[in-house]
Amino acid sequence: MIRSLWVGLNLIVSTVLIGLLVIVCALLRVKGRIYDFASRAWARWLLWASGTPVYVEGLENVRLDEPQVFVSNHVSWYDVFALAAKIPKRYRFVAKKELERIPLFGTAWKVAGHVSVDRGDRASAIRSLDQAGRLIREDNSSVVIFPEGTRGTGGELLPFKKGAFMLALHNGVDLVPVGVLGTQRILPKRGLRIRSGPILVRFGEPISTAGYDESTRDALMAEVRARIDELRSRPDPRLERG
Repeated sequence: MIRSLWVGLNLIVSTVLIGLLVIVCALLRVKGRIYDFASRAWARWLLWASGTPVYVEGLENVRLDEPQVFVSNHVSWYDVFALAAKIPKRYRFVAKKELERIPLFGTAWKVAGHVSVDRGDRASAIRSLDQAGRLIREDNSSVVIFPEGTRGTGGELLPFKKGAFMLALHNGVDLVPVGVLGTQRILPKRGLRIRSGPILVRFGEPISTAGYDESTRDALMAEVRARIDELRSRPDPRLERG
């Protein structure tokens, strides 16, 4: 419980300091990598406070000079922290619009360029994904999406939503399957107690959308799902020691 209180304190302090920095930079119309730096610094701060080292495999699959859509399994908030800390190129998370309602964090999230999706409004959700597609084509950056749409329990992957795949198809960009391991032990869904331990992020080989279209979208989703399942299911001794 002491660790959980320590992480909670650091969450408040880091969000206030880094969130205000981002908001002030936006008001002053500052451009550049400050927003990327802020997102990584916030995630690394919380990982440090939690005692959760992050190992990475497959960085060669992250293409710095072309847009990509990262699709990952999701069982914990620590999936977000690990990916935000370790993706070595500009990225934008796509997540539910409810995050915008969190005081300070929501404003900083939005002005930093991350994309909110209103899952209750299909037309609005499509516009948000179209916006994300334009952004990654403009600067060869990436979008991070959890296709399950919510955190799972660590068992079988939940059914995938189609947004990530339509975004990739409409913009002709590769999908990168990602497996994140170890985070459920640290903080499971609906959990309150934080435990220290290692995290492993595996970036799989990019999957080209060439040859796919909306009529074969389900086959593309099945291929990506199988890759993510393999990445997240393969054991690693570093996690066993944790």
